[in-house]
Amino acid sequence: MFQVLTHNILPVFSMLALGYLLGLRSTVSRDEAASINRISLLVLQPALIFPLIYGLDFTDFQFDALALYAACQAVLFCVTFGIARVLLRRDTLESWLLAMATIFVNTLMYIWPISYLIYGEAAAVPITSIVAWDTAFSFAFFIVTTDLIANKQASAAQSLRRLAMNPILIAIALGAVSNMLNVRMPIGVMNALDFAGGAAAPMTLFALGVILSGQSLKLSPTIVTVSCLKLLLFPAMVWGALHIGDRPENWNTLFLLGAAGPSGAMAFALAVLHGVRTDQIAPVIIWTSALSLLSLAWLA
Repeated sequence: MFQVLTHNILPVFSMLALGYLLGLRSTVSRDEAASINRISLLVLQPALIFPLIYGLDFTDFQFDALALYAACQAVLFCVTFGIARVLLRRDTLESWLLAMATIFVNTLMYIWPISYLIYGEAAAVPITSIVAWDTAFSFAFFIVTTDLIANKQASAAQSLRRLAMNPILIAIALGAVSNMLNVRMPIGVMNALDFAGGAAAPMTLFALGVILSGQSLKLSPTIVTVSCLKLLLFPAMVWGALHIGDRPENWNTLFLLGAAGPSGAMAFALAVLHGVRTDQIAPVIIWTSALSLLSLAWLA
């Protein structure tokens, strides 16, 4: 456990911690981090996502496990949204993103590289399937719905035009179409994408750490509730659901590892993008990132 923590998990977490430390010391400003985050969002993440979607081999997937995982996400999202909206009295869009924070794990930028360090590419197919699902469907769903909720006054044509220009949605669509049509991409293009995409995770985590350093870590009922739902209830739901059906044991192990990961940074990024208050969302990401270190090491 200790070796997994020091050799595989902390090296990935260190970029978030480094950004947080340099942000506290004002070595890197929030504006500089925002620029880094924007470059990562517009250039590096699409470069990472396209090869991922393009190269998927669905024949290796255990779709029953993925369906159970997705069902847990759907149930917990509805529960959290109701709690945030009715009991915690957060507004609609903030409640939407807080609910997203309980089910959208930081798989692409955090769990995926950790699982590859520990298990290697072949053994990490279960995590890859979660990444594919969260990237191609969950993330796309939240990009679209958050935009529509935040821009209720916009016409259908304006919303469609704005969403059609989103680089991440474009990368997802192009990757899916290329995969289905079995398009052969030039090696030079794929090498360029791999080169750029390799910087997406460390740059995003670093920028996030800087930006989060300006947020208060003071606990509130909302922060405690959402963090507990993410770190305790979601893994418990996935663990219980995976008892249904029969599949290779490593799928159950790695799906539980994925569910135990911290809240994804994209809930925070979408909040910043649409002008939603982040004083509750940001601490959820920080606390779940810190508290998940030991649980991830134990599960791995």
